[in-house]
Amino acid sequence: MAAEEVRVLPVQQRRVIDGSPSTATRAHDPFLPLSRRRTGGPSAGPIVGLASRPAPRRPAWQREYVRTIVVTDALAALLGALIGWAVRFGGAAPLRDTSLSGLSVAWTMILLPPLWVSVMALFRAYEHRFLGVGSEEFQRVLLAGTTIVALVGTGSWAFQLDVARGFVVVALPVAGLLTVAARLGARWYLHTRRAAGRCMQATVVAGHARAVAALARQVRRQTDHGLRVDAACTPDGRTSPELEALGIPVLGTLEEIADVVRRTDADVVATLTCPELDGPVLRRLGWELEDTRADLVVAPALTDVVGPRVVIRPVSGLPLLHVDRPELRGLRHVGKATLDRGAAALSLALLSPLFLLIAVLIRCDSKGPAFFRQRRTGRDGVEFTMYKFRSMVTDAERLLIDLREDDDGNGLLFKMKRDPRVTRVGAALRRYSLDELPQLINVLKGDMSLVGPRPPLPREVAEYGSDLRRRLLVKPGLTGLWQVSGRSDLDLDESTRLDLQYVENWSPAFDAVILAKTARAVLTGRGAY
Repeated sequence: MAAEEVRVLPVQQRRVIDGSPSTATRAHDPFLPLSRRRTGGPSAGPIVGLASRPAPRRPAWQREYVRTIVVTDALAALLGALIGWAVRFGGAAPLRDTSLSGLSVAWTMILLPPLWVSVMALFRAYEHRFLGVGSEEFQRVLLAGTTIVALVGTGSWAFQLDVARGFVVVALPVAGLLTVAARLGARWYLHTRRAAGRCMQATVVAGHARAVAALARQVRRQTDHGLRVDAACTPDGRTSPELEALGIPVLGTLEEIADVVRRTDADVVATLTCPELDGPVLRRLGWELEDTRADLVVAPALTDVVGPRVVIRPVSGLPLLHVDRPELRGLRHVGKATLDRGAAALSLALLSPLFLLIAVLIRCDSKGPAFFRQRRTGRDGVEFTMYKFRSMVTDAERLLIDLREDDDGNGLLFKMKRDPRVTRVGAALRRYSLDELPQLINVLKGDMSLVGPRPPLPREVAEYGSDLRRRLLVKPGLTGLWQVSGRSDLDLDESTRLDLQYVENWSPAFDAVILAKTARAVLTGRGAY
């Protein structure tokens, strides 16, 4: 969606010429909250929670995206049926066969696409809040696909249909894989458009100014989620230097959130934790938003906790968040270590010719060894020797004293965008992180993992506070959230937040996502110097 001009009506237009609005005006003023409108005579009480008109339609890009998903799901089911038919029958006669078996296959191919789409809709796999971000979309696709397998099997048994098992065994899994692949492609395209500032959801954030600014900064770090903070509401309706620096206008108080939503035509209302927005207030706000298209989301004070660690536990009508402890030991970590070492051994075997080529280039470019060894701190504070390809001159540590004033790092880690100590070959190696490849030896030895926090220097650890020391609860990694999120461009706070987010929320699926994003980060070379 191209950036659109948001027309904000002045507050004066919400009032009559004589001053405060009359009773008649209150009854029809669309800018007054529903709880403040009068619908009868003087004795009539307020009616809260009745939408005065149907909710407006979703933005055009959302409707287009859902239609695209529906069409690709139907095509995936049809293509899966055709592939199943070709594999099982080799494109032979069953489609023209008038026997019960032939008719069953033909009807299965005809009915599979609408059945596929219908069951996906039944499992709410087309709801906009599940599309484009997170894993919920694919969980619903998996549940829907499993249900379709059960329906086909049960229907064949109930109606005595002689459907070829080989056809079903091929067609349905292929349809599922094609559905996931098509949705991943659509998601990638959506994220590409969001990176360009399109297909975003206009968001009004309500809370104290400092918290609103913190949320806005965090939202702007990554555009994949599709939220764009356009306006804010604060307890006193006043702005702050932080909000002004971010270019976020304060358009009302916490009592005027619904008014601001209507004036800005917002898609999302995000409320932050504050005493003024307690349970009854949020419930009434939900009622007041019923005649708008805005979704109400509540941002808890607990941040950077993701995945299955958080479960909503209803207790006496209260949606309590149950947060599991981080898993820092156990069977899954044993499996992670085994997988790490196996992958490292295989990678070293496959990359040995590349290792030899890089070593020769380094030796030809400058004097000194091809490998660089440095003491780093690993899990539980245990030091180890880390291996890298040498990318600097041999006396780099001595020259560092004269370069301290030109530090572009994050306070603990020294970095320079144009470090004179880096060799020509070293600059190329650093850009594409090839200098990190020898750390596979550390992974094989068990000092490091494929994915984890950055391995710190002992002098950095000496300056760690209690928060930073939680980085040492897991093995450092060859790659991690810090690498796929900007690498050396990150400041200390953001680097710490990402490392702690990984430590607290580690899972095999999380590792797989980081490894997949690492390839893109390495190819772009962003933040590598």
